[in-house]
Amino acid sequence: MATLNRKLVMENGSEFLGTGFGAASDALCEMVFNTSMVGYQEIVTDPSYTGQMVVMTYPLIGNYGVTDEDYETRVPSMSALVVREYNDLPSNFRYTKTLSELLEENGIPGISGVDTRKINRMIRGEGSQRALLCSPEVSREEALERIRAYQYPHDVVSRVSCKKKWYARTPNARFNVVCMDCGVKLNIIRKLKSYGCNVLVVPYNTPAETILSVKPDGLFLSNGPGDPEDVTPVIQVVRKLRGKLPIFGICLGHQMIALAYGAKTYKMKFGHRGGNHPVMNLQTGKIEITSQNHSFAVDTDSLAGTGLTLTHINLLDRTAEGMECAEDHLFSVQYHPESAPGPQDSTYLFNRFIDLMESHKEGKAHA
Repeated sequence: MATLNRKLVMENGSEFLGTGFGAASDALCEMVFNTSMVGYQEIVTDPSYTGQMVVMTYPLIGNYGVTDEDYETRVPSMSALVVREYNDLPSNFRYTKTLSELLEENGIPGISGVDTRKINRMIRGEGSQRALLCSPEVSREEALERIRAYQYPHDVVSRVSCKKKWYARTPNARFNVVCMDCGVKLNIIRKLKSYGCNVLVVPYNTPAETILSVKPDGLFLSNGPGDPEDVTPVIQVVRKLRGKLPIFGICLGHQMIALAYGAKTYKMKFGHRGGNHPVMNLQTGKIEITSQNHSFAVDTDSLAGTGLTLTHINLLDRTAEGMECAEDHLFSVQYHPESAPGPQDSTYLFNRFIDLMESHKEGKAHA
């Protein structure tokens, strides 16, 4: 029988006893849920989960281990992982370590054996909330006192962005893209390379003048954690460079583009996290099944008069999922077209970015 050696305390006062795996440390942070059935390695290593405790709604986690090829970042920064059943004996010819080993190496605690269905329903009903993963010896009163004192961080992008530029090159590249790293997932870089792009990844606070000095064919704004209003350096870059070169933003990049054009963002009740969100392309009428991970969204009503046009909406809650400014050769989506594992419905967006850069190059050649 599993030893009940860890305790989870939620902001609403609920307590859950379970069994620890991963690191033995405590975690005090925001708790959110993810509805994906596969891809726990990509979730754990996604920088967008920095400072968050993730509850997996799928009941069995760890059964295929961790593989060397599937990381989204090499230094995971998630705060904690909550699962119903953890399997520490993976069955997968590709696996090189267990999920618990990955978590332990990076100081991330996990808890299993808790009622994730009940926790998920609480979050859906009450919204994302603060939570503490700790020893069972910590009293409920002490835990709630620590939870009440916790303040959401506003420096998470600076934590996960690269500290200096780095290159991801591909043979016979047709385009040079600058990626502003706010917590970029490695599969985005892989996708851009597969479409014939050399990628220069730069820190989130790189000035617009530095970006222009390398004469890129396009600018990519990455995903990342936290409140988009905190990332003022990227917002300022968009204001300076819009119309000067094609720009493509994903997730946090989508939100920062909206702010740069004068629209507003807001924090959602419990966000979108998982690989099963239906999105309608308003330009084609087609519905895409998408992978998502975000707490904030663009206020659709605030787009009026900004020059941005809504291109995609979420069919579950009608939130903004895509925008464009055709005049400025700029577009963005809230979801992840590079999702792996996940739906491949939205990979056409990379083709669109390629087409914009091709047109921009031809325009410069004829100027």
